Amino acid sequence: MFPDVRLHIAGEWRGGGSRQTMPILNPATGETLSQLAVATREDLDAALAAAERGFKAWRTVSAFERSKVLRKAADLLRSRADEIARIMTLEQGKPLAEAKGEVLGGADTMDWFAEEGRRAYGRVIPARAEGVLQLVIREPVGPVAAFTPWNFPINQAVRKVSAALCTGCSVILKGPEDTPASCAALVQALLDAGIPGDALGLVFGDPAEISSYLIPHPVIRKMSFTGSTAIGKELAALAGRHMKRATMELGGHAPAIVFGDADVAKAVQVLGANKFRNAGQVCVAPTRFLVHDSVFDRFVDGFVGFSRELKVGDGLEQGVRMGPLAHGRRIEAMEAFVADAEEKGAQLRTGGKRIGNQGNFFEPTVFTDVPLEARIMNEEPFGPIAAIQRFSDDEEAFAEANRLPYGLAAYAYTRSAETATKLATRVESGMMSINHHGIALPETPFGGVKDSGYGSEGGTEAIEGYLNTKFVTQAGF
Repeated sequence: MFPDVRLHIAGEWRGGGSRQTMPILNPATGETLSQLAVATREDLDAALAAAERGFKAWRTVSAFERSKVLRKAADLLRSRADEIARIMTLEQGKPLAEAKGEVLGGADTMDWFAEEGRRAYGRVIPARAEGVLQLVIREPVGPVAAFTPWNFPINQAVRKVSAALCTGCSVILKGPEDTPASCAALVQALLDAGIPGDALGLVFGDPAEISSYLIPHPVIRKMSFTGSTAIGKELAALAGRHMKRATMELGGHAPAIVFGDADVAKAVQVLGANKFRNAGQVCVAPTRFLVHDSVFDRFVDGFVGFSRELKVGDGLEQGVRMGPLAHGRRIEAMEAFVADAEEKGAQLRTGGKRIGNQGNFFEPTVFTDVPLEARIMNEEPFGPIAAIQRFSDDEEAFAEANRLPYGLAAYAYTRSAETATKLATRVESGMMSINHHGIALPETPFGGVKDSGYGSEGGTEAIEGYLNTKFVTQAGF
């Protein structure tokens, strides 16, 4: 049975005040799985009041005890991984193995933040005068409003919620309406582990209405958002007008550079797997493939072969490597990208069409020789489309990698230490992975530069935005 999803406010799972609901759809079949409660303004007021109470209580719990609760929640998440993974596949579409990996990865993230919160140290600054004590104290910033997307309903939410809770903040999570049940299961694990009901709220509804009400509200002291650059800029501006701290993890358009000395077979396998993971609905997915002339044909042949061999279907079916897109709007977007690329003279090597007329399935698609003016070379596709370009001079590759205003993730394959050093210093990106796919681990920074946002949602840097720094200086009596 697929659960109805309710709001969690002040320790209670409840329907919205207006009793309005919206359907939760299976993207593989188009069928309605269940219903989702929609929050009203009165529900948000109740969630805010709870968050204010919850912060006052939760901040007094020691970091040591908060760590225990988060670790318990991580263990609960692991014990429920099979059940939650099936829910995630039903509502989001990704293959069951990917869904279970996301749940288990979420537990690892909780463990990381549980320990990091215990180590949010202040410091003592040596004084210039005898008898003076100078302390730097780290304090939780206050109630947090967190906004998370549908593509990774646990992975994106768990980073924000864990960072808030481990530092002593309360949090209102605005979950994704397309994939709400996975998010609710995460919240339930935290509550079952001992997080106070007032300290953790979960709401759903109209994203614009909820964000425009929560972010300016006096109770909220910080917001964290993962989503598109266009929406992120609006929310960052709103937060700025009200002097609210913000962590922004926004869109990308990741270049993947394959140099002439690269291990081409490895590049095909790793980049192919990560291009089509979650049907390409990944903000750090490689998108613009820049391949040296000397290995271009070999890489293209290998990548096209990899794409054609992928089994596409319902994520619950054995052997499926790529599931459906999350909703019909993504199909329309893919068709528009394909039509534009073909119109501008790009060469379609494989794919390019919707699969069947039930569910949101789209073929893994590969273009080569794509003009720079094509939309796919300038807009994040957020789907299973790869655009492969050739280059003959390394400087061309660096220039193209940095051409767009995005700077979230970048990838490269080379056997040259000199080239790897240049990549690390010259590519404008918050994350750079060379010769493997090594980003998005709990212990490593996760975030972008330029139009891809600011702040980090991983590593020791992730908790900085949830802490105030207070300087206390005291002289003897």
